[in-house]
Amino acid sequence: MPSDIPVIDLKPLLDDASGGLQTVADEIGRAARDIGFFYVKNHGVEASLIEAAFSASHALFALPLDQKMQLTKDFFKTNRGYVPHEGENLDPNTPPDLKEAFNIGLDLAADDPSIIANDPFRALNQWPDIPHWKETLLSYFDAVWALGREMHRAIAVDLGADATFFEDKLDAPMATLRLLHYPPHPETAGEGQIGAGEHTDYGNITLLLPDAVGGLEVRRRDGVWLKAPTIDGTFICNIGDCLMRWSNDIYVSTPHRVVNKGGSERYSIAFFLDPNPEADVSCLPGCMSETRPAKYPAISGADYLRARLDATYEHVTPGAGARGEA
Repeated sequence: MPSDIPVIDLKPLLDDASGGLQTVADEIGRAARDIGFFYVKNHGVEASLIEAAFSASHALFALPLDQKMQLTKDFFKTNRGYVPHEGENLDPNTPPDLKEAFNIGLDLAADDPSIIANDPFRALNQWPDIPHWKETLLSYFDAVWALGREMHRAIAVDLGADATFFEDKLDAPMATLRLLHYPPHPETAGEGQIGAGEHTDYGNITLLLPDAVGGLEVRRRDGVWLKAPTIDGTFICNIGDCLMRWSNDIYVSTPHRVVNKGGSERYSIAFFLDPNPEADVSCLPGCMSETRPAKYPAISGADYLRARLDATYEHVTPGAGARGEA
């Protein structure tokens, strides 16, 4: 277990223990200022739900390619559905990533006002014809969404704000639940081609569940790449660029990549907690001073995410947008 990546116990926060909020806030704050990655344990997400989500992921990616490709409708506009193998390029300096993926967003009905108005980052999810698949993944989505909001209470306190600061900015988020499948590394891979190229995440925080195969690597501040092994009962969490912006670069997002060269298939489930589309992403008052002015102008959550996503898919469709990592 590399000492650079701490393990944070969320029990004091989730149990509302005396001093628990401040304790967890301090621990997340230290990790966010340093390597930008940390594990969380005692997170409250049931092991049975995690197992069911992985089973659903295996079932999806085992479908024939033609069935999966039916779930790609308007992906570049909606950020929902299936992404085929080599359909993304997180590092523009290397060949496309050796993975396939499936994205799920906040589940809205067809008659929801934001769907009718074609609001940014509001779209209908696509669902494979697999029994109980939708119910399982939506239950998992809700569980990690709730966990992420609890963690933002601690983040707000660490950054000098009220614990409720992020609540109305994450109650209808542009969050993405992403299932990922990395086939064994092929002999035909191009030079520098890996599972997921070097990148930082775009949103506030990422909650990642990798399987036992591993493969995630994190770049330390001195440039050394660390392996981030899977630890049973934990999520791997990291700070994204949007939260880095909110904190005026007090928090630091960390480059990472996936290298899957062990000859095994790899599966992971990532939850990217981005803010509401209309959220005002501007420097928190406690993160600036006369000697540390705000580095970035205010921007809406939707405009910020759109600018980041477009670059990921420029090699496929100019002006398109989606996401994928870990």
